[in-house]
Amino acid sequence: MNEMVTIPREEYDRLQAAAEDLADLQAYDRAKAALAAGEDELIPEGFANRLMNGESPLRVYRDLRGLTQAALADKAGVNRVSIAEIETGRKQGSIATLRALADALGVTLDDLAN
Repeated sequence: MNEMVTIPREEYDRLQAAAEDLADLQAYDRAKAALAAGEDELIPEGFANRLMNGESPLRVYRDLRGLTQAALADKAGVNRVSIAEIETGRKQGSIATLRALADALGVTLDDLAN
C-alpha cells in the first residue's frame, strides 16, 4: 500500500529548490493581485522606518494620508485633543475611538496598535 520512490539526493535537492521558488512566485502573484485590487498598499520607506522606530502609528498614518489632526478629527468624528493625546502616548484611546480613526485613515485597527 505504501509506495516509495527512491531518487538521488541531488534530484531531491533540485525538486525542493523548485518547490520553494514556486511558493515564492505564488506569494509574489498574490501580493501583486492584492495591490491591484486595492486590498493592500505600499508604504514608502520613510514612513515604514518611522513605524519600525516606534513612532506613533496614528501619527505616521495621518502624515501618510496628508491630514492634520483637525482634518482627521473631522473625518473620524473624534476630538482633536484625543488624537494629540494618543499620538503622544498620554492616552491609549478607546476601541471605539481607535476604530473610527482607523476607518478614517483606511487602515485596520491592528495597524494602529503600538
